Amino acid sequence: MVYLNGEFIPGTEAKVSVFDRGFLMGDAIYEVTSVMEGRLLEFEGHMDRLERSLAILDMPNPLTRDEWLHIHRELVRLNCVVDGLVYLQVTRGSSGERSFEYPPNGTSQTVVLFTQSRPGAAANAQARTGIRVISMPDLRWGRRDVKTVQLLYPSMAKMEARRKGADDAWFTEGFFVTEGTANNAFIVQDGVVITRPRSNAILHGTTRGSLLRYAVKAQIEVEERPFTLDEAKAADEAFMTASVAYVVPVVEIDGVRIGDGAPGPLTKRLREVYLELALKEGL
Repeated sequence: MVYLNGEFIPGTEAKVSVFDRGFLMGDAIYEVTSVMEGRLLEFEGHMDRLERSLAILDMPNPLTRDEWLHIHRELVRLNCVVDGLVYLQVTRGSSGERSFEYPPNGTSQTVVLFTQSRPGAAANAQARTGIRVISMPDLRWGRRDVKTVQLLYPSMAKMEARRKGADDAWFTEGFFVTEGTANNAFIVQDGVVITRPRSNAILHGTTRGSLLRYAVKAQIEVEERPFTLDEAKAADEAFMTASVAYVVPVVEIDGVRIGDGAPGPLTKRLREVYLELALKEGL
């Protein structure tokens, strides 16, 4: 079952206009909320980011937070999701034709939500083994802090990583790492967690934000600053954060082993802290 413009209907019956700007122009915002043990993780953080992204694109928020929460919970119930995710997408809608100009004020937006089950997501095997990443130049548009559906380049980078026998890619601008294809990047050096500060250059990840907050609670030192690709390769540990994946160790970058080539102790601890506290705060 999916949600489409006010109705819960079978996914096979859900249809969107071919003139929808989300389809024609990528003129849409999305969010992915993790579900663990039937609970929504970081829901308020996702709503904060949704509101921010919509406002930047001068797009109205079609629903209240209570309505968004009801839809999320109802989809989890209807689809019997224990572990997985709820995907939501809001487009600017359609005026019935293709035009670079926005449709007239009052044009109905398109609102779509669906779920995906991922049993045992918290026991992700990659969290035990770590992942290998390659570096690629960051060729995305300049407003990466806005969570639009324009995901072609990250998809291309993901496939390039797979072709090279790796799991993912981290993007770079000049000497500095920005983030991954769908994740925020971290390194650990001398017991300090280092990650790039929020700006237009990276997505303001909800998992990233929660992890930094939990790290402070656990008395783990955090430094928000840009770090270079060379720093990452020479780090004691490296990891990434993302919804549903949570905290995943990075054990190799461009064929260079990170630390001893296995998930590091601080990364393991942060994953444990995150899973415990995020679930406790879940709705």
